Amino acid sequence: MTEEPIYPATPEALRESSLLNQWWYYGFELLPGVFAQGHFPQSMPMLPRLMLRNCRLRGMECLDTGTMEGLMPVLMRRGGAERVLAIDGVDHCVEKLAAVQHYYGVSFDYRTVGPMYSLSEKLDGQGFDLINCSGLLYHVFSPLMVLAGLRGSLKRNGLMIVSTNVIVDREAFADFNTKGRLQEEPNTFWYLSTGLLDYALRYLKLAPISCIYQPHEAMDTDWRMRTEKHSGYISVLCRAVDFALPTTDDEWMADSVARSWEYEWIPDWERAQAQPVSRIPTSRLSSRPRDDLGFGRRQRLLRRMPKAIDITSTVEHESAVTEARASDGHSLRLADSR
Repeated sequence: MTEEPIYPATPEALRESSLLNQWWYYGFELLPGVFAQGHFPQSMPMLPRLMLRNCRLRGMECLDTGTMEGLMPVLMRRGGAERVLAIDGVDHCVEKLAAVQHYYGVSFDYRTVGPMYSLSEKLDGQGFDLINCSGLLYHVFSPLMVLAGLRGSLKRNGLMIVSTNVIVDREAFADFNTKGRLQEEPNTFWYLSTGLLDYALRYLKLAPISCIYQPHEAMDTDWRMRTEKHSGYISVLCRAVDFALPTTDDEWMADSVARSWEYEWIPDWERAQAQPVSRIPTSRLSSRPRDDLGFGRRQRLLRRMPKAIDITSTVEHESAVTEARASDGHSLRLADSR
């Protein structure tokens, strides 16, 4: 039987503890006025946190991928989520995760899953009303495999927040971090174009319904992108739908969905179709709806289709997020609930 950890209960004891003085990815106020300093500047907004405010979580089941010290799970639980599972590839933050739950008075489950592939299988078929897949796709060899592996864990009509570094370009491509020219960080591999991200989501039956964007040049950090391309960080809110969403000029997507072995094998479509229907609502969204989606005979059977957006057009025409209030950033205060 293991003993329960004893957490410092006074500011003086906390400031002298190894807990406070180790490296933290996110920042946390652990006792009033006593902060574990995170990796990010105070002025940098956390886009998935902003996007989470569009999701009404009362009674919902949520999944956070690549959770680190659990900032998003804390907000999910404080937002009314009934159950939250946090996962990461390695158990490098387990002790800090437990401390955060202690100081914030919340409880959520945690699991170390190794490589972020085949997650529907690794999570034993569990279904979630909301999945947060943020800060992950540029850290894996295959972003499409990660999204496909998560798809079976999202309830029908559920929501997924997908946040990643992108290059703003309507053409569909992925730029590889050759010689560290995008970021020096050794676990960064790909920047997707906004065109490819938009296409991949619709291909995997995820309708993009809102997005927010921050250009890299507005970030006060040491890991800015070093090319001349228009790049930044994006957070996209998607709604799970029952059919892929090709545009009117795209015959290939429907053909691939019908006849591709990879499309049949990799996403667990049987599990996705067996998921219960989520009733998770969203707040009013303002992104630009697109009008070029094509619908086949099966898709016309749908009674209601969410207003999918064109991600590239939204980034190009709507105001970027460049500054953060204290409650918008990568640090959590004890009083924060969203």
